[in-house]
Amino acid sequence: MARPTVIALFGPTGIGKTAVATALATRLRRAGEDPVGVSADALQVYRGLELVTGAADEREQALLEHRLISFLPVDATFSAGQYAELAHAEIDALLTAGRRPIVVGGTGLYLRAALTELALRPPPPEGVRERWQAELEREGAPALHLRLARRAPWAAETIDPNDRQRIVRAHELLDAGELEPPDGPSQLWTDAVRHPTLLIGLVMERDALYARIDARVDAMLAAGARDEVVRAHAAGASDTARKALGFTELLTGDVEGMKRRTRNYARRQLTWMRKLAGVHTIDVTGRAADDVADEIAALSR
Repeated sequence: MARPTVIALFGPTGIGKTAVATALATRLRRAGEDPVGVSADALQVYRGLELVTGAADEREQALLEHRLISFLPVDATFSAGQYAELAHAEIDALLTAGRRPIVVGGTGLYLRAALTELALRPPPPEGVRERWQAELEREGAPALHLRLARRAPWAAETIDPNDRQRIVRAHELLDAGELEPPDGPSQLWTDAVRHPTLLIGLVMERDALYARIDARVDAMLAAGARDEVVRAHAAGASDTARKALGFTELLTGDVEGMKRRTRNYARRQLTWMRKLAGVHTIDVTGRAADDVADEIAALSR
């Protein structure tokens, strides 16, 4: 492969991707490069949800400029297709200017949207979505997720049981015969990237990761995450914004539910990563961000 012009960091929530990205940026600048972070996260696009989504704060952005975070109001809807158009424009402009994009994210679909030509599924036939929406309202998301697990367990394992939109969409695609079992590398990734890319997958021993997640949730709460969610709810947060981990749980004060949901999501992210083609996996258990950044910098040369 040609020398990578883009570096992409993928990993489960709470593993420390931003810390590694900022440490990596310091090393790249020492080598004469000009790095810029590009978020590949489905929820960090929302302004006013920075705490609950873990978006880079002012201190972190002073160390590494981040693009595509906090630019949408919470009442806006957003799609992977819209994101792909913005991400392609950002990455292409950075490369044209001689800068090094560091794509950082934990949303598999958005990672692919940023780095490849995303082939989006067609809309469902007329009436199909309405039927599944009615089933959703009657049974609830967890029950419809159980039905999905019986129909297509490989699909259900990548979807949160409370993710109403994705559960409905999966049933639609099954009805249309367009949701097939995975064969080989995950469909979240393809070798046909738009630019030569070094894909790094960060992993951590499971218990250590879960402990980090629990501590992270506690830190979010101490910083005011519940107030943030309450304000977003009052502002008419869209269905897509409400997918932020912990949004629903914090509205009801269910902190343990937020931790449990976040741990479950991290487990699914690790499952996705094991199926990615061409990923350089780095175990960061017990390692400092600077140490991990040194390894990535060496790979990127």
